[in-house]
Amino acid sequence: MKNPLLSILTPMFNESSGIDRFFSTLEHAMKAVPIDYEILCVDDGSTDDTLARLRAHAERNPCIRVLALTRNFGKEAAMTAALDHAEGDAVLPIDADLQDPPELIGAMVEQWRTGQYEVVYAKRASRQTDSLLKRKTAQWFYRLFNRMSEIHIPENVGDFRLMDRKAVDAIKQLPEKDRFMKGLFCWPGFRHTVIEFDRQERASGQSKFNYWRLWNFALSGITSFSTFPIRAGTYFGLLVSLFAFIYAVIVIIKTLFTGVDVPGYASTMVVILFLGGIQLFFLGLLGEYVGRIYKEVKNRPIYLVAAKWGFEERDTD
Repeated sequence: MKNPLLSILTPMFNESSGIDRFFSTLEHAMKAVPIDYEILCVDDGSTDDTLARLRAHAERNPCIRVLALTRNFGKEAAMTAALDHAEGDAVLPIDADLQDPPELIGAMVEQWRTGQYEVVYAKRASRQTDSLLKRKTAQWFYRLFNRMSEIHIPENVGDFRLMDRKAVDAIKQLPEKDRFMKGLFCWPGFRHTVIEFDRQERASGQSKFNYWRLWNFALSGITSFSTFPIRAGTYFGLLVSLFAFIYAVIVIIKTLFTGVDVPGYASTMVVILFLGGIQLFFLGLLGEYVGRIYKEVKNRPIYLVAAKWGFEERDTD
């Protein structure tokens, strides 16, 4: 039987300082894994010499393939490009910072080759390498997302996972433009298992995700997979209307028995500002969903490819 092919997918943006170490570590780890593999790297519009270094490694190792996008489209778009061009019987996304250990790939492949699972998650046993604030906000996000959405995202599981070709083909059928890959990876379902590991410090460079981008990323994820936030506006409006009705009845009864009171300025302003703030909040939330519809209606491509290296040889085989 033909030896299966594993596609290792790595989006990169300004990762020049760590590329050599990444390939050295990954190639060394793959020597112990009895499977054919390709390393598909997507340069997401880097402004340093990341692309030049990737091309040099592609010339050195025929297993390395490079896809260069025309500009920086974002990690989710770069991952989509990698999925579209991967040829493996299974795919495995991994970041270039080596926080997800390549040494774990052998165990993940072993679980997949048993035939019992289409997806093998790599779960972080702890997040001690992250700050306390980041650990807490991540915990809150996972709990909030899983309560609001019908899709369950396993906690402390990033993009580092192995997916069978059946799962990849299912994900490629999802056409939305504003992509939250953690949710899209989980949407098809399929049988899965979990392998835990201790996440390491970044080998080089700095994270491209600051807290503002993480906030927008979380908001995008929730609005991509749940209509609960906008539906909550209906429930909250009904609740406020109920209290307003009860208060109106109390005022009428009090007026009938004690006469007319001069309304207080402070209480009036509090009510006006409170209700105005709530209305603006849900109006903004509604705008978030309308904006997503706007992106889908325009139907622009998720990414554009500028050049490819290492694909021609495989195409002519």
